[in-house]
Amino acid sequence: MPQAKTPGKQAQATATPAQKRPGKKKISRQRAKTLVESVVLAGADTVGEPTAELDFAPASRADSAPPRRPGRPVRAAGSAAQRETLLGIALELFAQRGVVNTTLTEIARAAGVTAAMVHYYFKSRDHLLDVLIAERLEPIRSRMIAALNGTDDPVELLVGLARQMVEIGAEHSWYAPLWMREVLSEGGGLRERLQQHHGRNQQEEFIERLRQAQSQGRLNAGLEPELIVLSLFGLTLLPLAKLCAPQSTHAPQITPDMIARHAVALLVGGLVGGRP
Repeated sequence: MPQAKTPGKQAQATATPAQKRPGKKKISRQRAKTLVESVVLAGADTVGEPTAELDFAPASRADSAPPRRPGRPVRAAGSAAQRETLLGIALELFAQRGVVNTTLTEIARAAGVTAAMVHYYFKSRDHLLDVLIAERLEPIRSRMIAALNGTDDPVELLVGLARQMVEIGAEHSWYAPLWMREVLSEGGGLRERLQQHHGRNQQEEFIERLRQAQSQGRLNAGLEPELIVLSLFGLTLLPLAKLCAPQSTHAPQITPDMIARHAVALLVGGLVGGRP
């Protein structure tokens, strides 16, 4: 029985040519991972759809970089501005709600960022308070000390302090309510911390200057030096704090200039007039 002949080269040449396969589309490993994840997330209906053939070409430098931890900001020019924004929001919330009642998570929520972002800049609320004292309250304290050292006249001294307090309160809406709530009040979140930073020497020296002025006849002897400081705060910070609260439609509009003029007039002339 004759054996079947194997098709020769001519027969193979006349066979229907197979369609030419398109070249493979090379994509990086990171892109391949993204495609796989998109299929899984989209559901089973997309599994059968044609996709690019995967050729795991060497990944680029950007693709091979390790993923960034969530919430950890990249060191960039905007990071300093972000930090300043968080400090400002923290001061406003502390002034409105109090230090104890404000968490870093609430600060993050008000800023529209993650809690991890806030923790990146400030390890804890205590750390945040220390930063606020050093960067926001210390410059204000320096201005107050400059006013204290600006004159030897006790009346000019008190008038200068009153005007300085009103000026600072007009510049920073958080200053008056924060000081009234967290510094002047017993148990305030900043009271003891400020005393730890600065002690009571400055206040005691100021009171001693007032006593000396009384003994020299340059200041009303009927005044209590310890209460003069509190009176000064009451004449300036208390009405300034009211400016931050919703105003009654029937109440007259109070302005910083009105507060300053009233405080100076009461300090200098009292209720019956006197020294202009």
